[in-house]
Amino acid sequence: MNKKTGIILGIIGAVILLFIAGIIWYSTGIQAVKKDNFETKIIEIEEKTRTEGILDILKKESLIKSKYAVALYMKLNGIKGLQAGKYEISQNMSAKDILNKISSGDVFDESIKITFNEGKNMRWIVETIAEKTNNTEDDVYALLKDEEYIDSLIEKYWFLTDDIKNENIYYPLEGYLYPDTYIFENKDVSVKTIFNIILNNTDKVLQKYKNQIEQSGKSIHEILTMASIIELEGNDKDARLGISSVIYNRLKLNMSLGSDVTTYYAMQVDMGERNLYSSEIKTENPYNTRGPNMSGKLPIGPIGNPSEESINAAINPTESNYLYFVADLNGKIYFSTSYVEHQKIIKDLQKQGLWYEYSE
Repeated sequence: MNKKTGIILGIIGAVILLFIAGIIWYSTGIQAVKKDNFETKIIEIEEKTRTEGILDILKKESLIKSKYAVALYMKLNGIKGLQAGKYEISQNMSAKDILNKISSGDVFDESIKITFNEGKNMRWIVETIAEKTNNTEDDVYALLKDEEYIDSLIEKYWFLTDDIKNENIYYPLEGYLYPDTYIFENKDVSVKTIFNIILNNTDKVLQKYKNQIEQSGKSIHEILTMASIIELEGNDKDARLGISSVIYNRLKLNMSLGSDVTTYYAMQVDMGERNLYSSEIKTENPYNTRGPNMSGKLPIGPIGNPSEESINAAINPTESNYLYFVADLNGKIYFSTSYVEHQKIIKDLQKQGLWYEYSE
């Protein structure tokens, strides 16, 4: 082999080595940074960010190994049109997977879903908001005490009246936050936005009954107060219609409602948390229909947020002569028309171990 041939072969060998090195560099550069790291990062690409700027972001966040290798991959594969937005990306994703996500606009969904259950009271709602969003319980309670805010809501929504501003009412929006599943933009959603979205839904539900409510002889506040009792006392449609008739019949005869659920609310004790004390049952409180001076009266306001079924029952009670009802430990409702019959049912439930016992 002469010197010239050796030089040529050397050059060819160097080119081959460079080519192989290039292949290794390229294939390595577009691989996942760490295949075993599934922890995600949220990156944000602003509008009009150029491709080079996007690759700089990915490199800075250690989501790609080489922005030059990735740029070459994009050119070789004709990838264009990377879209602005927030993206959830992890180090175990290859450049191909990352670019597919960004070019397809598969943005990170920050929205949150919160379900407010039927019958739950404001304390539970406040806890849920604090748990699911970046608001604190204090934030919610502060807004509920903001008189200017409450006045603005009364002005905006036909079903909110000055009744909710009574100084003895615990929480002005109790009973008016319709239970449903709601979707909010993200955890930074404000309490005002949460309430407005829920109240808009309440409006849709109550609009269906507006004429009936106006002809019922009861205010919307009274209807929702009855509905909140019905919601907690009854567990199905028939029971709720029957309970509603008991409430109407008792009010008509100037009898006290004698509802345990109102006493629990008055004492700010959640059902199932503990049994009531007999002293609590006897406490005078405008919510406590088992206490003194409550003959023929509803609680001063709702004690929870009722379902549409309970609202309908409050507007359209079944016709009956029922004056009493009790629920056993399993939630079954027993109706009666006389005190004697009522006491007999209670004694039977006590014998069966199905009756609530109260502590002194």
